[in-house]
Amino acid sequence: MLAHPKAIAAIGRECTARGIHPGTVEYAGRSVPSWRGVPLLPCNKIPVSERGTTSVVVMRTGEQDRGVVGLHRTGIPDEYQPSLSVRFMGINDKAVMSYLVSAYYSLAVLVPDALGILEDVEIGR
Repeated sequence: MLAHPKAIAAIGRECTARGIHPGTVEYAGRSVPSWRGVPLLPCNKIPVSERGTTSVVVMRTGEQDRGVVGLHRTGIPDEYQPSLSVRFMGINDKAVMSYLVSAYYSLAVLVPDALGILEDVEIGR
């Protein structure tokens, strides 16, 4: 699940108010909040409206589960690794070298029910 950090805090508040204690799981070496073993990952790219509402995105991942898979773009200029470009930008007057590092990724949704969205989630009181 992907949600704005304020939405994750609101979920935690509502669970606590109802006497439910959401667990945590380890994801990418870090402990993150979870709901029934599914990690709740913060994403500040999901907007919060002026009315104090946001959305929660649920995504099934992996080719085996017919979910969402990540795609790497190869053959990009100044490619260091697949999907990673490192371009030398120059040396300034203090002899500091600058590089522009860009990562290129895309997603492919294998079946329509691999994604879900819960809209108008209130984050305020």
